[in-house]
Amino acid sequence: MIIGIPSEIKTGEVRVAMVPSNVEAMVSKGAKVLMQSGAGVNAGYLDAEYEAVGATFTDDRAEIFATADIVTQVQSFGSNNENSDSDLSHLRAGQLVIGMMDPLASPAAAKSVADTGASALALELVPRISRAQSMDVLSSMATLAGYKAVLMAASASPRIFPMLMTAAGTLAPARVLIMGVGVAGLQACATAKRLGAVVEAYDVRPAAREQIISVGAKPVELDLDTGESEGSGGYAKQQGEEFLARQRELMTAVVAQQDVIITTAAVPGAKSPILVTEDMLVAMKSGSVIVDLAAERGGNCALTEQGKTVQSHGVTIIGPENVPATLAFHASQMYGKNIETLLNLILDDEGNLAMDHNDEIVAGTLVAHAGDVPHPHMRKLLDLPALEVKSEPAETSATE
Repeated sequence: MIIGIPSEIKTGEVRVAMVPSNVEAMVSKGAKVLMQSGAGVNAGYLDAEYEAVGATFTDDRAEIFATADIVTQVQSFGSNNENSDSDLSHLRAGQLVIGMMDPLASPAAAKSVADTGASALALELVPRISRAQSMDVLSSMATLAGYKAVLMAASASPRIFPMLMTAAGTLAPARVLIMGVGVAGLQACATAKRLGAVVEAYDVRPAAREQIISVGAKPVELDLDTGESEGSGGYAKQQGEEFLARQRELMTAVVAQQDVIITTAAVPGAKSPILVTEDMLVAMKSGSVIVDLAAERGGNCALTEQGKTVQSHGVTIIGPENVPATLAFHASQMYGKNIETLLNLILDDEGNLAMDHNDEIVAGTLVAHAGDVPHPHMRKLLDLPALEVKSEPAETSATE
């Protein structure tokens, strides 16, 4: 079994799919790991470190796709719609691609992979069950994004976060509001609290209240009916405009008190909801900072510009892209562990591919296989007919 690790080619992507410890684990299972030279350098992992644990290298990217049985990437087809066509042309029947593929927003990429005869596991679709926690790349990357968002805000703010009592007077702590308290939001709460800020947090899901308190923040509670706010897998459910309008009205008084706002609210496969309107920006303090972690999905702030920092009504609005890649060393470490755990699930003891299509994790992430798109939800997005469910043959007795 040959596992191929090409360099990441999407602009700004400096992570690597596996770090040396993950490669060592795969080599110990009997697999061969073929890497593109320099694949880990930008993340802080040198070729020599990989060679020391048994990896081999090639300068020819096409060779990896031509020879590898499994190709592992960070930004794969769909997630990288910028310059992945040449890689797609090298895929072949029977090959397996594993990586982030943004499947709900870019479902056509799954069909393109399927047309080559290759299979693909989209890591964003890893089910949120206890057995799959160590494979959950969204949680891994969101943890780092939440942490880094607070540092970005602290760097841009004209205020310090902690309270200081000095000979020159007492400095009041910064007030920080986290909007959207999933994995990224909770990490942002914890990080802002460690820096000494007064932290409040809001999430439309009632279940988030205890989580907010557990990381030392104060829940913001609005007079809203949130009974239908949570969808499958613990993700926030897309809300109607009437609900969002009422939410924004009640939230205006809350945001006016804040020095920093970090927004993280995202709905899988949909545009991010607007949580901070321009009217709210007008009500905010001059010098306030917003870090919008949902910028890549349209943003939670009405005036967010993806990949840019803008000023409006005295407020600095930061719309960062690919925040986990700014912490490439540890992001690669976490991502690589997610990949390693998934590979351990689908490889047998001899290192051969042995995917159990009845396994909930495999079935939930498999978006291309044997020339088709087997994932039911992906088929809906692609307007493909539902697959027929094969019924098990009835058991017959020995006397029949």
